[in-house]
Amino acid sequence: MSTVARKREEIPQQYKWDVESIFTSPEEWETAVSQFQTQLQEIAKFKGRLSEGPTVLGDYFEATDVMATAVGKIFVYASLNYSVDTTNQEAAARNDRARGLFGMAMATTAFAQPEMLAIGFDTLRDWLTQDERLTDYGHYLNQLEKQQEHVRSAEVEQVLGMVRDAFGTASATHGILANADLKIEPAVGSDGQTYDVTQGTIGGLTTHADREVRRTAWTNYADAHLAFKNTMANALAAGVKQDVFNMRVRGYKNSLEAALSSNFIPTEVFHNLIDTYKANLPTWHRYWSIRRRALGYDKLYPYDVKAPMSLNPPNVSYETAVDWIATGMLPLGQEYASTLRSGALENRWVDVYPNEGKRMGAFSSGVKGTHPFIMMSYTDDLFGLSTLAHELGHSMHSYLTWQNQNTLAYSRYGLFVAEVASNFNQAMVRAHLLKANSDSEFQIAVIEEAMSNFHRYFFIMPTLARFELEIHERVERGQALNADVLNNLLADLFSEGFGDEVEVDRERVGITWAQFHTHMYANFYVYQYATGISAAHSLSQDILAGKEGTVDNYLNFLKAGGSVFPLDALKIAGVDMTSPEAVETTFGVLASYVDLLEELVGQRG
Repeated sequence: MSTVARKREEIPQQYKWDVESIFTSPEEWETAVSQFQTQLQEIAKFKGRLSEGPTVLGDYFEATDVMATAVGKIFVYASLNYSVDTTNQEAAARNDRARGLFGMAMATTAFAQPEMLAIGFDTLRDWLTQDERLTDYGHYLNQLEKQQEHVRSAEVEQVLGMVRDAFGTASATHGILANADLKIEPAVGSDGQTYDVTQGTIGGLTTHADREVRRTAWTNYADAHLAFKNTMANALAAGVKQDVFNMRVRGYKNSLEAALSSNFIPTEVFHNLIDTYKANLPTWHRYWSIRRRALGYDKLYPYDVKAPMSLNPPNVSYETAVDWIATGMLPLGQEYASTLRSGALENRWVDVYPNEGKRMGAFSSGVKGTHPFIMMSYTDDLFGLSTLAHELGHSMHSYLTWQNQNTLAYSRYGLFVAEVASNFNQAMVRAHLLKANSDSEFQIAVIEEAMSNFHRYFFIMPTLARFELEIHERVERGQALNADVLNNLLADLFSEGFGDEVEVDRERVGITWAQFHTHMYANFYVYQYATGISAAHSLSQDILAGKEGTVDNYLNFLKAGGSVFPLDALKIAGVDMTSPEAVETTFGVLASYVDLLEELVGQRG
């Protein structure tokens, strides 16, 4: 008997996202591409004219919004279709074209910021009062003013926009290898049953009750990446070199400052996180020890870190998961919960189940004017429920932002705030589940899901952030990166986190960086998962405690989108991320889960 991933056409329509709501067909997409080319020509006519006055500037922003909306829909449609079938060559071609069109949009509008800087901020702010179309652009000017010393001439900005597509090749190559070309041997259970290992199924297989399924799935998945380790290392080295190139062109001190400052985050936020994480590693070491004892093992291996500890883990259908999530989010109000429910069940926001060729992971995607789509590979358990809650947090953030921000520039927000909304939903739903069901085995199942999520966001991500800092600093010093350097560095960092409690297979643990091909190319992207889960738990604790005003403050944060700086948005919600306090609070939550787990396991006798 063999358990295999279904083909795309075998998935019922109700469990596929409604991409036809963007374009009804590839032909309609092609028409939009043609119209976009005309829109680019109209934008180009504004070059050299922005200083003519507020009316021209208003016309420019109006035309740019039309163009940006168009290219956003073009890109989302292409990327969604490719994500669910990376073996579809027509979808791959559209996705590649969409990336190129996005780069063209960046290049075409590259003249604007240098021209606005030449006009001067006093004049620009005066213009905001002279044309009602400019009224909402005050924060846009505040952002530009903060970035002005790193904005280059129109010619240089145009070149940087033009190379954006080419610079995406390293990441795209890694992604093609990971999603389309890897040959992963099936996992084999202790009973001889085989299981297809794909990017969509690996998560479920590493939580399988059969240790041999977990071991062979984890080993074969790692080995498939190791087979391409040199090519993937070369691609990642190119990605880091591109980050360093951009940092130097824009005049930043280092790659960390370039990544954080461009998102208006001070570097001490990063260092606060890493320092607090390292100081609290004993909490993780204690958890590994309790987990090993709960499982009854003499030794714990990396493929055991998500092994089920509950003796009777619940089966959770997709529909049940939506119901539990919506109920858990009721403290935010009936409107929030009902919008979430209808999006997940009726409006087909979610592409639910794994299929052959579907890319790894889960994400929320979309632009103003589309649904806030979700791609995932749902498994009928608490892990699938948690991933769905996480992505619905993103999608509800987008939904509320798009409903409340009329200015297109503010309809987008950075990961620093995005990961708060997603992890907040998970924290709220877990609290609901633990309160609603006192059965000890159910509670152990909830805790092991929580610890799995913390493992990813509060263990793997800080470790990858430390790794990312080191490899960027090496390239900045002129040192080489290759597969052995990358693998040994990451194996050292994970060994520190596992302590003496986990037996580390250095080669297979070391290749973990290759399994995060999207994240590792985003230039100090991953640390924000850890800051996000920290802010989320700090805020959820206040709301669960019934602290006055916290619900309205949190909803106002979601509605703000990109209309304020990220740290200010979180201050609206009620947390200050310039302090390590939220990270420390969340380690306290983590420790409380470990305490409860130890108590519940002890009750088994």
